[in-house]
Amino acid sequence: MLIQGRFSPAVLFTSWAVGYVLLGVVEQQALLGSFSNPALITLLVLMLMLVSLALERSPLLDRFSDALLKGRESLASLRLMGVTATLSAFLNNTAVVGSLLGVISRQRYIPASRLLIPLSYASIFGGVTTLIGTSTNLVVNSFVVNAGLPPLGMFQFAAVGVPVAALCLLGLLFSARLLPRHSMQDREAAQAYFLEAQVMQGSPLIGRSIEANQLRSLDGLFLLELVRQERLLSPVSPDEILLEGDILVFTGEVEKVQALQRFAGLQVFGAQADDLLASNLVEVVISNESELAKRTLREVDFRTMFNAGVVGIRRGQRRLTGQLGQIPLKVGDSLLLAVGADFMQHRNIDRNFHVLNGTLQRPKLSNRQSLFAFTGFGAVIGLAALGLVPLLNGLLILLAALLLSRILTLSELRRRFPFELMLIIGSALTVAKALESSGGAQLVADTMRTLFDGYGVYGAFIGVFLITLVLTETVTNNAAAALAFPIGLSTAQAFGAEPMPFIMAVAFGASACFMVPFGYQTHLMVYSPGRYRMLDYLKAGLPVSLLYSAGVLILVPLVFPF
Repeated sequence: MLIQGRFSPAVLFTSWAVGYVLLGVVEQQALLGSFSNPALITLLVLMLMLVSLALERSPLLDRFSDALLKGRESLASLRLMGVTATLSAFLNNTAVVGSLLGVISRQRYIPASRLLIPLSYASIFGGVTTLIGTSTNLVVNSFVVNAGLPPLGMFQFAAVGVPVAALCLLGLLFSARLLPRHSMQDREAAQAYFLEAQVMQGSPLIGRSIEANQLRSLDGLFLLELVRQERLLSPVSPDEILLEGDILVFTGEVEKVQALQRFAGLQVFGAQADDLLASNLVEVVISNESELAKRTLREVDFRTMFNAGVVGIRRGQRRLTGQLGQIPLKVGDSLLLAVGADFMQHRNIDRNFHVLNGTLQRPKLSNRQSLFAFTGFGAVIGLAALGLVPLLNGLLILLAALLLSRILTLSELRRRFPFELMLIIGSALTVAKALESSGGAQLVADTMRTLFDGYGVYGAFIGVFLITLVLTETVTNNAAAALAFPIGLSTAQAFGAEPMPFIMAVAFGASACFMVPFGYQTHLMVYSPGRYRMLDYLKAGLPVSLLYSAGVLILVPLVFPF
């Protein structure tokens, strides 16, 4: 059901856990206790502060982005990946990629398509080097604590993660050469948006052909198809006579949308083209936290929610067919919006979108506020690494300081609370308890022992890593960690081995999502801005995945003996 994608992981894991409670497999107290796990609370506090504050509102990246991307492409790419990996070791991957996404999309030195997949991959490389580098490591830590084992240390991943990250960064320099070069002058790349316009009652276009209305000779726009009474006409003949209610679907350049203004009686997504296109045009990417995902524009009151109208939709290089207002939106889709003057003041913008357009800016932190936030966070990490102050205690103190100084507000925390992630992890902890108490984990362990009996403990370790890798490529990284952890721990117990190598196999395996865009949220974030196809991820990601897997499978047993 996770692979099918019809239901969200939060719904599935919560239903699974509640089902175990209703069947009496686990006590109600076990379910409630799972949501008070210290490692889970640490994860939630980190997500609240870092996603909403650390990078998204700091002006630091904008200031040195020009210097970062100047010079030869290979050197610029290496600098970008190095900075991204370093930041991702301590900051949330989504926040890092979200902050750099607009900068890279707007710059004109190097085609964005050559940089965005390396950006996403580099955030993963950096994330696996520390406990807080990726939510996956914190998820695994919550399972470790739940199993009664000592919590993972801040830099316990580094001995494996740093060499693997360095190896993969070098490999990515070469595999990135296989990525497409969509230059700004590339006409096919520019014609990537899909615009929907409806012929209204009384329009002078009615009763005349496509050719006579000059709808085939627009500057920068191409009439792709026509929808008439739920029937799709594609391709559209130049002799086709327009009728009232016809919906015209164009593909075209962002800058040329205004070409629709000269046609009387033409509405763009339910608003008069003249009114809609007189507003600012802003390009956004649907975020992984957005409430728009899996919903259509017809289902949501988009204009009221955001004071904006949707002019066009883009999804990688895929051609969207049919009525665009009835197509379920996906994380990573690019939307072209005609926005009102107060668009950026709406409180739900940050949660739903990554804004690519540079003409509108969210309120930034001042230099003093940025320095205070980053210094405070650095102090918390340093004290936790030295064992002087527990990480959760330090984060709570910092959170209180940010609230008292009004750098963060309670309303901002409410908007950005990672509710779905909390449900997934809390419910998965309950499922893990049920597997252990019911004997299900022992059945899994016995099966793994039978499968790998002829290959020894190292063969079982490889098996756990590969199972986790396949899961993370087909579902999500956090769901993969939640599913694979009980298998890894029970396998270690079945072989009488130390649990740490198997825990690391799950942690590193759950971050090994490089070959498809759907396994990791940052891959989806760059999918449409980079105008990528599935094949682009496979070409760049397969060599990286092989290097990553080889590094992990060699180094983990050396650093964490069985």
